[in-house]
Amino acid sequence: MHLGRIEAEGTSQVRAGRSSKKSRVRSRIQALSTFALAVVSLGAIAGCGNTYRPVVTSINPVGPAAQPPRFAVVISSPAPDLPGIVTIVDFSGDTVLITANVGAAPYYLMLNASGNTGYTLNGDGTLTSFDVSTVLQTRDVLLTTLLSGAKPNSIFSNTTALFVTDPGRKTVAQFSEATPPPALVQELAADPLNQGYSPVYIAGFSGAPRAYLINQNINGGPGQVAAIEMATNTITNRIPVGSTPVYGVMTSDGKRAFIMNKGDGTVSVINSQTNLADSVPAPAVNPIPVGTSPLWADLAPTRNELVVANEGDGTSKGSVSIINIPLCSVAALPGNPNCDVNNPIDANGFGQVLATVPVGVDPQMVAVLQDGSRAYVVNRADSTVSVVNLNTNTVTATIPVPATVHPNFIAVINGTPTGKVYVTSTESTNMTIIRTDTDVVETTIPLQGNGVMVRAQLP
Repeated sequence: MHLGRIEAEGTSQVRAGRSSKKSRVRSRIQALSTFALAVVSLGAIAGCGNTYRPVVTSINPVGPAAQPPRFAVVISSPAPDLPGIVTIVDFSGDTVLITANVGAAPYYLMLNASGNTGYTLNGDGTLTSFDVSTVLQTRDVLLTTLLSGAKPNSIFSNTTALFVTDPGRKTVAQFSEATPPPALVQELAADPLNQGYSPVYIAGFSGAPRAYLINQNINGGPGQVAAIEMATNTITNRIPVGSTPVYGVMTSDGKRAFIMNKGDGTVSVINSQTNLADSVPAPAVNPIPVGTSPLWADLAPTRNELVVANEGDGTSKGSVSIINIPLCSVAALPGNPNCDVNNPIDANGFGQVLATVPVGVDPQMVAVLQDGSRAYVVNRADSTVSVVNLNTNTVTATIPVPATVHPNFIAVINGTPTGKVYVTSTESTNMTIIRTDTDVVETTIPLQGNGVMVRAQLP
């Protein structure tokens, strides 16, 4: 603007000697034109400034999606006449998130298939149910009073019902889960002909069409399993098994169940498709001989193997037996010409014991990582955990757990970069946590009573 004024004044001065009305008008027009040009130029400069002015925009880092929270759920008992404690422990942080009271003297813990509801059996004759939640309070814990004479010993949770084995009443009690607290629907007779059988456990998988009630012969000798049809909640076929059956597992496809016969050192195989004892291919036999006193087992589904914990005599080393359990498939047709992939039979090699691996003294339980890489065996007498490499079928580490004296229960959770192994004992107020990437003790968690059981939410 200043420059335009000087130019206008200069032009007027040059022509001052010959000024006229016409020239004065011309000079004013030129001055106005120059002024307008200056204004337009300034506007253009201002416009350029707005267009190219730098703008700072924050960029949030994008990483992997957050993993859903997972918990280990522990029950402990401060004293026989006091309420038990449920403790929920964070998987990632190894910290106690919440505690609440359950029934007095709890002795059994089970989670439902989704891992969001827990159940305990208690010495005061009650069944406890609670949400697995970080905001759980004692007032949220629900108690169901059991029938007179009940002495339940295990719980099985299906998608629609809860089953409790009860040797005190020689029944399996069915409870409804639709409206908490669980309400008794019916009792199924474990021994309708009064032949001297007592229920101890249910081998099943949530969502399978049937589960198997394991019954011991109270006079010793062979036991039996009774098929519970999940569609009708009735008992159908009864199948003989080995001596003193104590535990069982079912494959996730619901096609085979395996029963641990502690009394004669065997594993019975049930074909749940035919609802009969399985006809395993030679040279394997059914029941399958394993080590002395098999009492627990876990599946390695990615390997088609069953890992069985054999207690032994309680004073010398026990063992684990690793059994091959593949069913025939499309890929197995050349070697299994009678295979029906829609109703598969056992593949070649089914039922063969691949290895018997010595572990610690008095093993009580085995838990397998879901990737099939290792099995963890809790040894009660020497307070250790044996790590069995399932690729080589050898013990690769023996981990002392002195803070958890005489451990008897174990649970595992897979994870990246590390999973966790949780160990409890009825003689200790501490729970030991082991890392699976290094197989060393990471920490111990103090409990508000002696540990009873720990269950882990599956990955």
